[in-house]
Amino acid sequence: MVEVRVTGGTVRGTAEQGMAVFRGIPFAAPPVGEFRFAAPQPVEAWDGVREALAFGPPPPQAAVFGMDGMGAAGDEWLTVNVWSPGMSGDLPVMVWIQGGAYTVGMSGLPEYDGARLASGGVVVVTFNYRVGIEGFALIEGAPANRGLLDQVAALEWVRDNIRAFGGDPARVTVFGQSAGGGSVAALLAMPRAAGLFHRAIASSVPGTFFAPELAADIAAACAAELGLRPTVADLSTVEPELLPAAGDEVMAKMRHVARWGRAAHKLIPFAPVVDGDVLPTTPWEALKSGAARDVELIAGHTRHEQRLLSVLEGLVGSVTPEQASEALDVFAPGLAYPDLAPEELFELVCSDWLFRMPSLHLAEAQVAGGGQAHVYVVAFEPTEVFRACHGVDVPLVFGNLDRGQAAAVLGEITPEVREVSGRMRAAWTGFAVDGDPGWPAYSADRATRIFDVQDEVTAYPEERSRLIWHDHAWEYLPLEGVVRAGREVR
Repeated sequence: MVEVRVTGGTVRGTAEQGMAVFRGIPFAAPPVGEFRFAAPQPVEAWDGVREALAFGPPPPQAAVFGMDGMGAAGDEWLTVNVWSPGMSGDLPVMVWIQGGAYTVGMSGLPEYDGARLASGGVVVVTFNYRVGIEGFALIEGAPANRGLLDQVAALEWVRDNIRAFGGDPARVTVFGQSAGGGSVAALLAMPRAAGLFHRAIASSVPGTFFAPELAADIAAACAAELGLRPTVADLSTVEPELLPAAGDEVMAKMRHVARWGRAAHKLIPFAPVVDGDVLPTTPWEALKSGAARDVELIAGHTRHEQRLLSVLEGLVGSVTPEQASEALDVFAPGLAYPDLAPEELFELVCSDWLFRMPSLHLAEAQVAGGGQAHVYVVAFEPTEVFRACHGVDVPLVFGNLDRGQAAAVLGEITPEVREVSGRMRAAWTGFAVDGDPGWPAYSADRATRIFDVQDEVTAYPEERSRLIWHDHAWEYLPLEGVVRAGREVR
């Protein structure tokens, strides 16, 4: 057993295979009762020694993938977990932000166990943040982007406490995938997060950020499912575990709500809101203006991002010409895609709009703003069905190849899977150590690391898509038909 003094009191962790591990340390007060829908509040101190042996309870979850039935019960949602290979050292720190479409996500999932990654000589931190209505709905009387504010609070906890775990608060790398990658992008643009991390890895960044009008309209629909208004006064009367069901009902009906536009087509009820305060502008605009030029960045994506969604939605082998044409009209209007078979066109357009081009443009915005960025593409296809799909990089980076839902896309754990995983872990931890992931920064030659059975560094490989989207500006998604500044937003 290992004891450490942190903000709030003393915690007792455990020694596991030569590593100190702490689970479920609160970094903020439970966001319930008087703190419901509030910005995270200071942690409540405790007497004596608190056992830090089990993951804290997750925030309320949507029903997707059975997430609503996972994790322990309780309201202490905002907790951190630490894996340290050297409690008396001065090690770089890697802080993970999990994905989950901003509707689900918990740090206690087996795929996010930090032991394998920490064995590379870094302190690994994971944590919970509010998702769904609790974290991202735009509610009257509450701050916007509460889930992002939770992330800031977790990073402040790291700044104030990580030295006690052998970590260096001046060498913090934040990394995340999917909604976690979008969160990393948002943190790069948030004044409240400035100085809390020094390097960032944004994987499969979603291009979905909401205008306040869109977020407010969706929040109103969620509240209406309960016969309530989208206010703190009304929604705080609902038990937290009951609230995600309202979000699930709205998501099930989204495709029929034309005014929600592209968010409706992809069934995205929640995303960071460009509210002008917590998030002043989109990440792409912020980085282009130099907001994060002092933060070293890695940004990248998988080659076949949409493939995971196609498998889950039963679309593989059944995409019609009409579906492909609709995807082109909705997500890439006016862009000149080549004449492809329906399924290939559908997957390419959706991959580009949702993850691939937002990730590439984030790196290019960072370079345009005077900063440094490294770009990568995961082209490794462990199975014929999933190919190099969305999420395949998560088990590879953590090294947890045989556990959790994320590992399902890997299939058989072959020597090639282990080797690609080893190279990705080495690149991520190497970047955390000294800013060098093992390949050149992105510049005029567009140098990109391709992770595959045989890695290579080459010019960005998705050149066709890069050229198609070259002049596209990533703006927040509007509420269709809203009149702003004397013009109708479409």
